[in-house]
Amino acid sequence: MKRNPQLKIKVVDGSSLAAAIVLNSIPKETTQVLLRGRVSKDVYVLVQALCQKGIKVLTVQEDEYKKLLKFDNKLQSNLFLSERYDTKVWLVGDGLTDKEQFKAPKGTIFIPFSIFPPKKVRKDCYYHTTPAMVAPASVENLHSCEDWLPRRAMSASRVAGIIHASEGFDVNECGGTIFSVDKVWEASLENGFRPLPIST
Repeated sequence: MKRNPQLKIKVVDGSSLAAAIVLNSIPKETTQVLLRGRVSKDVYVLVQALCQKGIKVLTVQEDEYKKLLKFDNKLQSNLFLSERYDTKVWLVGDGLTDKEQFKAPKGTIFIPFSIFPPKKVRKDCYYHTTPAMVAPASVENLHSCEDWLPRRAMSASRVAGIIHASEGFDVNECGGTIFSVDKVWEASLENGFRPLPIST
């Protein structure tokens, strides 16, 4: 993009919509979440939004904690380094181990923020899908975008591309650039996309 600024296309990786989907998958009564997984751009956006909403974010890895604080030191009021795994809502990504999953209390909800879903090792817990939305009924001949998603579900990156194009958002969202989490979420709902329920 730097070498070819005259291109008439926009690059959209879907980070803001992925963060919005995860945020809106967290049960409303939640006051704290445990974060486990490799820190990425999506995670920075997600943690920032959670902390702004007053939800405590716990992490058990010191390096993850330091990376997040380095990104935004204002997070310190709601970001905590913890040794406990007893939180019932986990936001998970690449790097989550089977051993860690067994430390979660019974009935924990695992909500992935990564592209690939975690391995399901617990039968007494709930596993949400990776960031995705159900396509509007008007979309025809659609099965699923990834084999781990239910029928008619599209991953956040694909939905974001459609939304940016249909709404005429004239911005790139790639590298370190993030679009508005709230704006892309509202636009997705207005265009008929719906969040996926947590399977029980």
